[in-house]
Amino acid sequence: MTQDAFLSAALIGLVFLLAGIVKGVTGMGLPTVAMALLGALLSPAAAAGLLVLPSLVTNLQQAFAGPDLRGLLKRFRLMFAATALTALVASGWLAKGDARLSAGILGGLLMIYAAYALFAPPLRISPEIERRASPFVGAATGLATGGAGIFVMPAAPWLQALGLGKEELTQALGLSFAVSTLALAAGLALHGAYGPGNLGASLLALAPAMLGMRIGEILRRSVSPASFRRIFLISLAVLGAEMLSRLWR
Repeated sequence: MTQDAFLSAALIGLVFLLAGIVKGVTGMGLPTVAMALLGALLSPAAAAGLLVLPSLVTNLQQAFAGPDLRGLLKRFRLMFAATALTALVASGWLAKGDARLSAGILGGLLMIYAAYALFAPPLRISPEIERRASPFVGAATGLATGGAGIFVMPAAPWLQALGLGKEELTQALGLSFAVSTLALAAGLALHGAYGPGNLGASLLALAPAMLGMRIGEILRRSVSPASFRRIFLISLAVLGAEMLSRLWR
């Protein structure tokens, strides 16, 4: 391995370690942090390919650890189906579109999510609105997944506004992110941007992500999750602004 290749591998490992720590402390954020930081090193399509296994394994673990897998799958089946179908189509942009523009879109989405999470008042969605709007929220999440490799918008704010209990919310987020990950991997493969080589590289990224998650779970006992989350969101906003600014360079 050349010195440059070793340095790249070490940086990628560090990214997934940090992303795992964030997920361990806050219960979410691994794909978001990984895409944000890898955007400085790789094209969005290459970054998305790397995060497939770390994201899938950690989110399936989170989904299956919850109390009501069957109930949540039934409740959100239309939302998840819309996410998957839209991501399959939109991933063609991530695979073959303008990498600079994809990075700018990713940066803009990161800024929107950070601003919403930091400043927006808590929302509560009625069951009637949920039934009607969930497929559209899923479709919008699929567009963000396929177009920029980010799973959190608008799925996470939507799920947080439905009044789920803490364990149910954690499980629902894990399910949503797992569906997005699978759809993204399938879409990239469909458009010729994901193959065995990408899978091997993603497998290597799994170990630091799992280690980081374990470190984050330990840190959660001694740090304030709210303060950590605030620092995490501010950092996301700064990274997003830097990525968005590349459109005008």
